[in-house]
Amino acid sequence: MAERSSVLAWDGPLSPPRRNGEIVFDALWESRLFGMTMTLYESGAFAWEEFRDRLIEAIAAWEQAHHPHAEGYRYWECWLRAFERLLADKGLCAAADVEQRVAVLAARPSGHDH
Repeated sequence: MAERSSVLAWDGPLSPPRRNGEIVFDALWESRLFGMTMTLYESGAFAWEEFRDRLIEAIAAWEQAHHPHAEGYRYWECWLRAFERLLADKGLCAAADVEQRVAVLAARPSGHDH
């Protein structure tokens, strides 16, 4: 189990989007992703710094490929890339397994939310 030595940074450029102080999710998958991340963190599967470092890398990669304020920036897509990389790096879920599951879910008809 990873040590839970840090507190979550809920302010600043890495913090989730908010409206009136509440975290904003535009799609169901975003809230589920957040819940999975927090559940694994709270269970000690990883230290917050491990996720935070990958989120910083994912956001930086997006900014290098785009203008920082360009249309199309999706915070939760960066979060997803960081989460998937963390799962693979920690051996919690192989990247190939994640890709296969994403393909299966993406092939489902529109409106099928799980």
